[in-house]
Amino acid sequence: MSSIIETLYELKYNPFEYGAYLSSFYATLDESENNLLLASLVIPLCSHPFFGQKIHNSNIRSSMWSIFEDRTKLYDLQERIDEFQELTEQCINYCLINDWLSVNEQNLSISACDKSDSTCINQKRAEQLGKLFKGHSVVEIYAFLGVKPR
Repeated sequence: MSSIIETLYELKYNPFEYGAYLSSFYATLDESENNLLLASLVIPLCSHPFFGQKIHNSNIRSSMWSIFEDRTKLYDLQERIDEFQELTEQCINYCLINDWLSVNEQNLSISACDKSDSTCINQKRAEQLGKLFKGHSVVEIYAFLGVKPR
């Protein structure tokens, strides 16, 4: 029975689906030092049943504080980050292979590559999350959300 559940989980959460989320996120986020650490937040927040919808419906006046104002609903975020860590790593590899993202090893940052000939479909939730995080430091984002990078 557990193999059926694991198979269904892998069908829903796979790097082919969520690679586009990371690509869209980094396309809207400014390249900054250590922004590689933000990758582990993208899938847990965009797939979150409550905050995923709030991120999707955010507008130009929305901010990180207005979207995540009810932080009691983030009680499981650290657990979600830990559970999606392997998927996040697979998605980064998938994006690197497809030339959607590039890594600057000197300052541990990720930036989006030119996607003019790409088959990557932009994901609105991830783009909106990138806009919400734009202009904030990695430390500030993690401190606000109350989670720790691992």
